[in-house]
This record gives sequence, C-alpha cells and structure tokens, in this order.
Amino acid sequence: MISTAIFPSRYVQGDGALDLLGDELKRLGAKPYAVVDAFAHQAFGADLQRVLEKAGPFTLEVFGAECSDEEVERLVAQARSNDTDVIVGIGGGKALDTAKAVAHAMGLPVAIVPTLASTDAPCSALSVVYTPEGAFKRYLVLPRNPDLVLIDTGIVAKAPVRFLVAGMGDALATWFEAEDCRATRAANMTGRPGPMTSHGLAKLCYTCLIEEGQMARTACQHGVVVPALDNVVEANTLLSGLGFESGGLAAAHAIHNGLTALDETHHYYHGEKVAFGLLSQLWLTGRPRAVVDQVYGFCRAVGLPTTFAEIGLTDPRPDQLELVAQRACAPGETIHNTPFAVTPRMVVAAMVAADAEGQRLATLG
Repeated sequence: MISTAIFPSRYVQGDGALDLLGDELKRLGAKPYAVVDAFAHQAFGADLQRVLEKAGPFTLEVFGAECSDEEVERLVAQARSNDTDVIVGIGGGKALDTAKAVAHAMGLPVAIVPTLASTDAPCSALSVVYTPEGAFKRYLVLPRNPDLVLIDTGIVAKAPVRFLVAGMGDALATWFEAEDCRATRAANMTGRPGPMTSHGLAKLCYTCLIEEGQMARTACQHGVVVPALDNVVEANTLLSGLGFESGGLAAAHAIHNGLTALDETHHYYHGEKVAFGLLSQLWLTGRPRAVVDQVYGFCRAVGLPTTFAEIGLTDPRPDQLELVAQRACAPGETIHNTPFAVTPRMVVAAMVAADAEGQRLATLG
C-alpha cells in the first residue's frame, strides 16, 4: 500500500515571532500582498505595518467577508494590479483560507500568519470555500502547502479565550477521524491513505489537549504565555493540521458541514460545531464508554458545546436535523470514511443521542 503525507515548508512559533515575519518573507518575495482580517487589523494593525515594511513595498487589504469564490476573484484582481509576488494571510481561518486560494489562483508563494489558534487550517493545502452567505460550498484542494506558517503565541494569548477553545474543538476530532480512516484505509487529502506518522501526530494532538488544555485555557484567560499554552497552540495548529490532512477526515467534519446549512449555527465557530460533530461521531461509531466520558468531560471543562442549544439549535425541528444529516451524508463527504455504511437516519440518531447525553450531564452539575 502506498501512503502519502504532506507538510508546510516552514513552521515558526513562539512569543514575539511576529517580529520575524519581515525576514521570513524576504525568502519568498519582495512585494507582499497581505489579506488581513478586520479583527487582526484593528488589534495589531500598527505592528503589522511595521513588520511588513521589513519585507519591502507591500499592499494590505482588510478582509471582512467569507472565503467565497467571489471574494477570491476580487482579491486576485487587486493583487495583480499591485504586481505582487507573495501573498500573506493574517488573521483567522477564513482570511487564511482566502489568502491560500488567492495565491493558488496566481501561482504565487503564500505565508500564513494566524492571530488565533481557533482552527487547524493554517498548515493545510486546503481552503474551505463557503457561499457569500456563509454556508459550506466545497473543499478547494491545493497543489501544495503554505510556504511559511508563522504564529506568535503572545498574540494568541491576548485573543478572547473562546477562539483558543474553538481550536481545541477542531483539534479534538483529529485523532478519532484519523482512526476511522485508518480502519478503512480511506484516502486523506492527498487521495491516498496516510502513513504511520500522521496517525502518531493525531494521537499526540489528542493527548496534549487532554493533559494541557485546561491549563492553556487558564493562561489565555489571563493573557500570558506558559508552556501549556505554547503546546496547545501547536496542537491546535500544527499537530491537528498535519493529523487531519495526512490522517484524513471522517464523520465529525461532515456533520459540521451539515450544520452550516442551518442559519442558527452561523454565529458559532468552526471548532465548536466540529466538537458537537465529534460527540455525534462517538455515538455513531459506538466508542467505549470510558472514551465517551473523557471527551464529554473535556468539552465541559474547557467550555465546548455538548448540546444542540450550545450551537444555536434550541429544540431543533425534525426537518432541520434531517437536512443536516442529508448534507453530512452527501456523495463525496468524509462521513463515508467511517468503517461501515452511514445513512442520514443513523446521523440523526447519533446527534440526538449526543445532545441527550450533554443535557443529562448538565443536570448533574
């Protein structure tokens, strides 16, 4: 059996790492075009201007939309008019995915600078494309991973803690999805099964979260960088990114994609919906009780959703759940990497059970 893993070319992380961005960009080009989300621009705009100037003449565009085909086309046209030779994405997941898609369309190198540890998107050769209204549309699989991923943990520590926790939710699913893919020898994002390395990284990601997630949350609440925060940022960003991309995706992310079809969920972060998707996956696949208890306990301890209500679905209607399940089971969705055939009826049952267990635990305090 041939297996394949893929990685970003260079990964830089640490407190104060942003100061290295200018020097790192010089390896890639001389005229950066930076796609910066509105939150990052408001919070760190002056610092970004300072570090980008070290790389040479630059253009900075504030991004406040979805990662949509329409937005990518707009930014490509603007970047071309500025004769840029390297794309930089700065901010949260959607700005980063947009920058990767722009770089792909232009055939240019891309540097990714997350200001949050809220998803595992930064390291991947993948952009998640949405409609302009925010519903999941498709995965854009890119021919190569980012040329640079640089993350300043000092910046991450100053962001609202909910972002870090959402990243833990995304990362928490990595090992379970990779395990289901290994059981079925399912393809990862390269179209081939992942190697032993990818599964080892996915398991390390889970272990780190369970052991250090609560400590990292405490540090982030107080805006400080300690080893636990550094480790969880690495788990959320690098380990989860490598684990999902080379290990493969399964039910948790497919259920997330289904949930995006409901307007009520749009105010909740990707990782929060993935966390509920993971809980549903545990029920769908019949994981051992001890594992289910550990995952629910972790989610409750750090503040991840365990019920429908916590992702905006107060008393969801049967037709809403059926829509989510139909989307999750669409042809080509990653739920079909589960070690058995999955139907929408099974997905609805798993989601209802996941919510019921979350409600039961909430009544216990």
